[in-house]
Amino acid sequence: MKVLVAIDSFKGSLSSLEAGLAIRDGLKGLCDVVVKPVADGGEGSVEALADALGGKFIDVIVQNPLGVKILARYALIKDLTILEMASASGLTLLNEKQRNPLKTSTYGFGLMIKDAITKGARKFIVGIGGSATNDAGTGMLSALGFEFYDDEDNLLEGIGENLIKISKISLKNIAPELKECEFLIACDVDNPLFGKNGAAYVYAPQKGADGRMVKELDDGLINFAKVTEAYFGSKHYKLKGAGAAGGLGFGFVSFLNAKLKPGIDIITEEIGLEKEIKTSDLVITGEGKMDFQSSMGKTPTGVAKLAKKYNKPVIALAGCVLESAQECNNNGIDAFFSIINEPVSLEEAMRKDIAIKNLKMTARQAVRLFLIDTNTSSNAK
Repeated sequence: MKVLVAIDSFKGSLSSLEAGLAIRDGLKGLCDVVVKPVADGGEGSVEALADALGGKFIDVIVQNPLGVKILARYALIKDLTILEMASASGLTLLNEKQRNPLKTSTYGFGLMIKDAITKGARKFIVGIGGSATNDAGTGMLSALGFEFYDDEDNLLEGIGENLIKISKISLKNIAPELKECEFLIACDVDNPLFGKNGAAYVYAPQKGADGRMVKELDDGLINFAKVTEAYFGSKHYKLKGAGAAGGLGFGFVSFLNAKLKPGIDIITEEIGLEKEIKTSDLVITGEGKMDFQSSMGKTPTGVAKLAKKYNKPVIALAGCVLESAQECNNNGIDAFFSIINEPVSLEEAMRKDIAIKNLKMTARQAVRLFLIDTNTSSNAK
């Protein structure tokens, strides 16, 4: 029997690869196991794809959302690069007092892209979750040579408060290699660029914006959309996902001809997961915490959806399982199990050695149960 293990990371404890290898070790002697590290385009996606595709990690000095120099990391596999915007422009890089989407910028993230281009990258897979910004990608674009001017021809910095001032766009100094680049954006939200469901009203408050700032940012997004439409003749501000990451989705699509796609779909395609599923008898997936959100396109149900295309049974393992996770049973996961088998503190449960031990034991018992059912069904025939 062949078991495919495609499990997400247990955040703060195990990477996707570490979790997969723990399960493989737990199943020794029971079956053949293939491990495919996966993620949904959010935190951990760079590591998962690099592990799955054999890439190398690149460390580069960039800027955080407020312009302070920091070290960021991305993965490079030949001409393919995997980046997480949050590595350079993420909300977690700032403390609560520093958070201000009028002042924050994706410029540092643009520097990551620029560095990857100089190293030969031409295909980009980008996770854009967890931003500290609301600059519609103008910071990132500025780092790549795009220029934004006000009515008096003053060059503007790519920050949220300057969106309302933009009246002209210049492409004369953009990196020529951009014409050769392909950008695939892992995007799992469907917010438009502006309006009550847009980037500013929905997401800016968690980035430090008060009511006045939200209105100012939304007005800026409207202005930037108008200027961009006049320049390119496009109306991408209506696109689902245009408002992702403070409008970064809009910036990517409008200026870099990027495509927005659910993160789990991008990653499963890149690692060839469907091919492995076809030849497997059982699929094991999971993540650190399973709840209602797990049923909404995250890694476990993304893997399960693909498995059900070929009528493959799916088991999910998690550190924590909430009652609301039952919805996952309606989304392709046949059974799920918590790997916690005795009362322990959260700190102890997340210790790497404890998590590995628990994963090995729970996986082995779950598969033993599956084998009993399989053998019973076979004998009945």
